[in-house]
Amino acid sequence: MAMQKRANLRLPPEINRVLYVRNLPYKISGEEMYDIFGKYGAIRQIRLGNTPDTRGTAFVVYEDIFDAKNACDHLSGFNVCNRYLVVLYYQANKAFDKMNLEKEKEKLAKTQAKYGLNT
Repeated sequence: MAMQKRANLRLPPEINRVLYVRNLPYKISGEEMYDIFGKYGAIRQIRLGNTPDTRGTAFVVYEDIFDAKNACDHLSGFNVCNRYLVVLYYQANKAFDKMNLEKEKEKLAKTQAKYGLNT
């Protein structure tokens, strides 16, 4: 009965199985992440940020979209080591837009340097 109820439920398009988590303690382990996020359903993968730019962030991929939604709803604002988690749905188009913007800035800087146009 519950599965049939789920099948009839329509989710907004931004909701997906991949969660982007920010404001994590730098020392959090993958095991601790599984303990926190695993309560909401089967997890396919967790990727913790390990570079200076990505420390304190992670991607959590659930097997089921409804489990991801449940985790996002319940864990956004959850307190871990006196830090409040920011849990969002991963949006690939936004990530690619940011990368493209960086490339365009680099290209512009090279062109300005080539023609001596420093503003």
